[in-house]
Amino acid sequence: MSSFLLTQLEGRIATLILNRPEKRNALSAAMVSEMTAAMVSANANEEIRVIVIRSADKPFCAGADLSYLAKLRNFSLEENEADSQLLRRLFDLIYLSPKIVISQVEGPALAGGCGLATLADLCVATPEATFGYTEVKIGFIPALVMVYLREKMGGGVLRDLMLTGRVLKAEEAFNLGLVQRLVPADAIESFVNQTARELSESTSQQAVASVKEMLCRIPSMSRDEALDYAAKQNAVARGSSDCIKGIDAFLQKQPFKW
Repeated sequence: MSSFLLTQLEGRIATLILNRPEKRNALSAAMVSEMTAAMVSANANEEIRVIVIRSADKPFCAGADLSYLAKLRNFSLEENEADSQLLRRLFDLIYLSPKIVISQVEGPALAGGCGLATLADLCVATPEATFGYTEVKIGFIPALVMVYLREKMGGGVLRDLMLTGRVLKAEEAFNLGLVQRLVPADAIESFVNQTARELSESTSQQAVASVKEMLCRIPSMSRDEALDYAAKQNAVARGSSDCIKGIDAFLQKQPFKW
């Protein structure tokens, strides 16, 4: 079993547990590689409906491993770009996952770690958690996460967070839409587990995958293009096996679990 990442499978839920407490779960090349492999596996597993990402300890993730960044100073431009593409792949696997992804944040989620937390479909945090894209404070930039977050939040808020590198308390992050649920520390584990179970039974996997794909594609379209695309997806969904099952159950007033 990996010393950096623990994986738990329970029913339809896969839980990825960041397990590098001595480095506050900083993202080293090895951790990125292991998380990538775990996400590839979970995304491909037809039995899995929900993926939870959390830490084995209170700190969620401190961002890039600074000792690793120090080594990157000696990389060529091409080598650094290739390395950056590895992180992009991990972020893609989370953001574009056909499953519902939940991040459980109980402590600091900073820089790349903040990206890891806020790219999830649902970020659930305790009041003690903190969030910040702090890269500019060391002369670095939150380049990759910027692209994803641009689809999730307004430009003014994004400029504020990316240009100042300021650290937010969980309540402000919740008010800005970075966090979707704010839960007391003594209840967050049971809340996330219950939410994951409920979503795995109450939502269609086909519908979830389609909705997530549409949410990613529509922002780059004109209004007419988006509506044409939406009308086509609407028609496709009507003929899907999940939609037929769901409508039949609804019309027959039968309780239904996916």
